[in-house]
Amino acid sequence: MPLLWFATLVWAFSFSLIDQYIAGQVDPYFAVLSRMLLACLLFVPLLRPIPVKLAAQLTGIGAIQLGLMFTLLYHAFAYLTVPEVLLFTVMTPVWVRLLEDLRLRHWEWRGLLPALAAVLGAVIIRYEPVAERFWFGFALVQGANLSFALGQVAYRSLARQHPVPYHRAFGWFFIGAALLALVNWCWLGNGERLPQTSLQWGILLWLGLVASGIGYFAWNLGATRVSADQLAVMNNVLIPAGILVNVLIWQRDADLVRLAVGGAVIALSLWWSRPAPRRDSGATG
Repeated sequence: MPLLWFATLVWAFSFSLIDQYIAGQVDPYFAVLSRMLLACLLFVPLLRPIPVKLAAQLTGIGAIQLGLMFTLLYHAFAYLTVPEVLLFTVMTPVWVRLLEDLRLRHWEWRGLLPALAAVLGAVIIRYEPVAERFWFGFALVQGANLSFALGQVAYRSLARQHPVPYHRAFGWFFIGAALLALVNWCWLGNGERLPQTSLQWGILLWLGLVASGIGYFAWNLGATRVSADQLAVMNNVLIPAGILVNVLIWQRDADLVRLAVGGAVIALSLWWSRPAPRRDSGATG
């Protein structure tokens, strides 16, 4: 859990920096590409020889978890408002739990309950009325949620099967993400919306090396050390954490009652997901 909490804290601060200095000012596809390339610079020099199949699997997981996720998510903004996108991202815990059951070929409906409680807490915080015609955008966001969830579950399973030093192999994960991000930038990017100030470049440096490089490494490594239920719930802890940072640091307005109630429900779901003797709790990373 400490690694998941660390990544959540880093991403909560990064969310505020993106909101203040990057969103709407820097081309999003360039922002993603720069983050993945910087993460590659951090981890590729640490690579050591591993089986080709394992390297290919890690590359594919990175391409799906980050590359495909960002592609679908940014496309969704063409069909949805920002509040709608944020609202629909709360479904990730359910996808994590369902994918884990699918991997194990053993359905346990009780395992969905903490994930559903986490979704309820996030909806309490994030709910906004939605437009009548939003189904395609909703499908895109769910595709992004599914991609991120699939990457987590796949890495969690793969890392437990192959006890190689994580930091010596994780560069392949970012290589896969960077390759797809490069395709997206060449296909959809706007070269006229590059960073214009040293502050923006500095924030991209932070986002690439810390939020993406260290953050996603910590998150995926942490995913191997907790139960699937805990991993599912932690996917929505970022929502109240990000809002709280926005309120405390940037003095943004927020419905504190909804934040408190929704945060309490998510905290309850996290307590509910505490590890017990289960089929998936034996191995650690």
